[in-house]
Amino acid sequence: MDLKGKNVLVTGSTRGIGKAVALAFAKEGANVALNGRGEITAEQITEIESFGVKCIGVSGDIASFDSAENMIKAVVEGLGSIDILVNNAGITNDKLLLRMSEDDFTRCIQINLTGTFNMTQHAIKRMMKQRSGRIINMSSVVGLMGNIGQANYAASKAGVIGLTKSVAREVAARGITCNAIAPGFIETEMTEVLSDKVKEQMNQQIPLQRFGQVEDVADTAIFLAKSPYITGQVLNVDGGLVMQG
Repeated sequence: MDLKGKNVLVTGSTRGIGKAVALAFAKEGANVALNGRGEITAEQITEIESFGVKCIGVSGDIASFDSAENMIKAVVEGLGSIDILVNNAGITNDKLLLRMSEDDFTRCIQINLTGTFNMTQHAIKRMMKQRSGRIINMSSVVGLMGNIGQANYAASKAGVIGLTKSVAREVAARGITCNAIAPGFIETEMTEVLSDKVKEQMNQQIPLQRFGQVEDVADTAIFLAKSPYITGQVLNVDGGLVMQG
């Protein structure tokens, strides 16, 4: 798929990985719909438009089925269509299982997994009519291997993988692909607060012995968006942290 002139919605795109993904698509000539729970600022829109593309802000809560529908409608009304959906928005709420409340668990599922379902279903309805589209879901290596203190997050991201593979089978005949990206340890605002000792311990688990950059994930999203014959796959962007033989 040539991305120039295509319309992409990236959820959770005001910072971190989501922002990097949105910028990467803009550099490729795609029009971008930015998303966050709060208002999208004029500065954020201007940054995307500096690449000569159109940009709109679409605020809303992906965990709400109705809100998700309204956001997809807003993208179609504002840009003309939705060609690519990147389901990036998500949360963490880390606690050991014995200390995890029901709300701690369900909230993570509602945003990370149900939110991905909500956005995907409403986008798919549009894509099936145009017989083309790309769905790119953000999972995590934690969804593949689990992690202490992240039972809720791991469950939600493993669910995203199952959802991805099922959707890929359902919509392939309509020219739509659905894939997932599983980032490992990526340098973001969340990792900046970690001590040097903790970072070193993490690096020792990574064959490449360093954290990834948000651009590494963004480049993978671009690759999947351009690829017409890759679907139902999970691409690990993790420096070799999770190797499956």
